Amino acid sequence: MKDKEIAGKIKELADEVAEGRQAELVGELIETALRLGRDKASIADMKLFNRAMREMRYAANVFSKFPGRRKVAIFGSARTRSDVDEFIQAREFARRIVQEGFMVITGGGDGIMGAAQQGAGAENSFGLNIRLPFEQRANETIYGDQKLINFNYFFTRKLNFMKETHAFVLCPGGFGTQDEGFEALTLMQTGKSQIVPVVLLDTPDGSYWETWHRFLEKDLLGAGLVSQSDFHLFKVVRNVETAVAEVLRFYRVFHSYRWVRERMVIRINKRLTRAALELLNAKFDTLLAADRIVQTEALPEEHDETKIVDLPRLVLVPHKRDFGMIRLLLDGINESETEGATAVGADVSVGVRQSDAPPAKIKEGF
Repeated sequence: MKDKEIAGKIKELADEVAEGRQAELVGELIETALRLGRDKASIADMKLFNRAMREMRYAANVFSKFPGRRKVAIFGSARTRSDVDEFIQAREFARRIVQEGFMVITGGGDGIMGAAQQGAGAENSFGLNIRLPFEQRANETIYGDQKLINFNYFFTRKLNFMKETHAFVLCPGGFGTQDEGFEALTLMQTGKSQIVPVVLLDTPDGSYWETWHRFLEKDLLGAGLVSQSDFHLFKVVRNVETAVAEVLRFYRVFHSYRWVRERMVIRINKRLTRAALELLNAKFDTLLAADRIVQTEALPEEHDETKIVDLPRLVLVPHKRDFGMIRLLLDGINESETEGATAVGADVSVGVRQSDAPPAKIKEGF
C-alpha cells in the first residue's frame, strides 16, 4: 500500500473518534505505531511501547474525572511504622490539605503513603502503585478503589506524578523518596516541568531534611554543581500547619502559567495594582531577557482554554537559565497588592473544587 493511501486511511480512522487538533494527534499516534512495524522494531521494544501507552492512556482517563481540583503528591518511606511521629504527621497533613479542597496522590503503598491515604480518605486520593516482586502493595485505604492505578514501569508512574501534581510534600524516606524528590527538582530546575511547591516535611526534632540540606550546601553548592538560586525551589518545614500554609500561599494570587513561544504567560486570580507591577519590574529586572512584565488579558493563543480565559495575565520574556529566580518571581506575585475584586472565572479557593457531585464510575482497565 502506498504512503498516500495509508495516510488517507489514518485520517479516516482518526476522524471517526476525534476532531480538529485532537484528530491530528490521534493520526500521528497511529502513524508512529505503523512506523514501528515498518522499522521492524523488536518484539521487546514493541511490548514496552505498547504497555507504556496503555498505562498512560488509562491513567489519563482516571485523572480526567477530577479536572477541577488541585492535587498534592505525598512521598515517604513504605517502611514507616504507624506509631511514629512521621506517620502521624503525614496523616494529619493529608487530612488538612483535603479540607482546603485539594486531593492527595501517593504511591499507593504502606508507611507514609498509607498514612496520607488514611488522612485524605479514599474518596479524596489517588494511589499510583508500582508492581514489585516485594514490599509494595496497595494500602488498605485505597485498595479496590477506582483511583488506584497499577503501573508496570517506574517511568510511566513518575510521568503521572509530575503531570498531575500541583505540589509535592516529601516526608523522610529511602531511595524512592530521594529519587522522586530529585526528579521533581531536576525537571523544575531545567524548565522541563511546571514550578510547583516542593515542601520537605520533618518532625520538630527531626534531622532528616536538615542533614540532606547540609549535603546540598556543602557537597553540591560548595563544588559549584548547583546554584544558590536552586535552593528557592524547595522549603524545609517542621510542622503540618507550616506545610499547609506553604502550599496555600503559592496559589493565593498565582493560578498557573504556560509558554507561548518565548513568552511566559502567568495567569493570576486578581489583577495587580500598578504600584505592585512596577515593584515586580524593578525587583526582577535581571530576570528579564526583553521588555518588561506587562499585565494583560488572555493572548490569542490561549483562547482554547475556555475555563480560565477570563483570568488576568502577566506576560514576560525571562532568561531560561535560572528557574529558581522564576520561583521567587511567583512568590513575589503572591505577596503583591491586588485590585481586590476576584477576576471572572478565577477560583481563589486554591483546591478548586468544582462540584460536590460524586465522580462518574471508571469502568475501563488495562
